[in-house]
Amino acid sequence: MLKIVRKLEKRTVLEKPKRVAAYARVSSGKDAMLHSFSAQVSYYNELIQVHEGWQYAGVYADEALSGTKDDRANFQRLLFDCRVGLIDIVITKSISRFARNTVTLLETVRELKSLGVDIYFEEQNIHTMSTEGELMLTILASYAQEESLSASENQKWRIKKNFEEGKPWNGTILGYRYEKGQFIVIPEEAELVKRIFNYYISGLGCGGIAKRLNAEEYSTRNGKHWYRSTIMKILRNCTYTGNLLLQKTYCENHITK
Repeated sequence: MLKIVRKLEKRTVLEKPKRVAAYARVSSGKDAMLHSFSAQVSYYNELIQVHEGWQYAGVYADEALSGTKDDRANFQRLLFDCRVGLIDIVITKSISRFARNTVTLLETVRELKSLGVDIYFEEQNIHTMSTEGELMLTILASYAQEESLSASENQKWRIKKNFEEGKPWNGTILGYRYEKGQFIVIPEEAELVKRIFNYYISGLGCGGIAKRLNAEEYSTRNGKHWYRSTIMKILRNCTYTGNLLLQKTYCENHITK
């Protein structure tokens, strides 16, 4: 009996496209930074959608938020989507854009790694799923955290220097502008401040003062309606008594804020 040999064609198994998302963050609300923010979003939109084998899973972006804290809304949304299996790869510009807190960074990387989610840091050219990825991240994240600490210490020095010289941190209040080391009176605003204090002395409460000013069609320095809280801030502002009370608040450290 003749044997029949059949040649079976090798079946090509199509790989499932990787679902790729990007994370972007800018640390200041200034126009130049927000322009950078918009540019990052556009860049990642195009990068992911033109890459072969990648499926666009969105761009998660936070504006004007510190990288030392992990309570950023879109950062948390990104983590949630990774946990429920919607994302395979996360792309971000650099370690400092993702997180400046070493503990937060490593905890996040390890969690996502256990879920099979790779994070790619473009600037450092690091994939967290690679064998040397975590070692490099630990070293570089420490540098990023130290950079944040340095910026914090510089800011604290600047604040203390201003205190020593009797300079206010923010010299813009209703009735005054702080120019060249002196408070300059703005006459029309000064009259409004006097009116507020006179209303209070006459027995009117903060809510009542706000209602009266709105009824008299007075607006705030920013052109908005008056509220009880706004009036209260003015009445409690020690600057109107001729005093400059400094260091009224305390920041524990540059990570917890």
